[in-house]
Amino acid sequence: MLIDIKARLDEEAIRDLLGWAVFPDPEHLERAVQRYKNDDAMRLLGYESEDEIIGLIGYHDAGGGTIEIDHISVDPAERYKGYGRGMILELLELEKPSTLQAETDEEAADFYRSSRFTVESLGEKYPGTERFKCTYFADEDEDE
Repeated sequence: MLIDIKARLDEEAIRDLLGWAVFPDPEHLERAVQRYKNDDAMRLLGYESEDEIIGLIGYHDAGGGTIEIDHISVDPAERYKGYGRGMILELLELEKPSTLQAETDEEAADFYRSSRFTVESLGEKYPGTERFKCTYFADEDEDE
């Protein structure tokens, strides 16, 4: 079940989860925390299982029926159990967007591919780091 966790951003467990979703640098983590704290358009939801937050998904409305996923993370001990895909499915049900989008690295692109996103290379946006645009068309699922 997804619950709002923006008010819990100072908790170590929440910061740890967010840290796994950002570049491994304390400055990047702090920028992400401040963005969620200061920007009302940014949403941060936690995936609760047995009274613990084991995953999170951060996003914003990009307009035109599109939700952009800014961060998604699952506790390493709980990975490969379907929680990441579960958060995406709950987000689709909650927000009812026509499209979900995310920009990510090669490692996470495999997760999005397995979750039925189309994945296209954006090239090296940063030296030595290929980035990918991942898109999920919710409207196509309704046609099936």
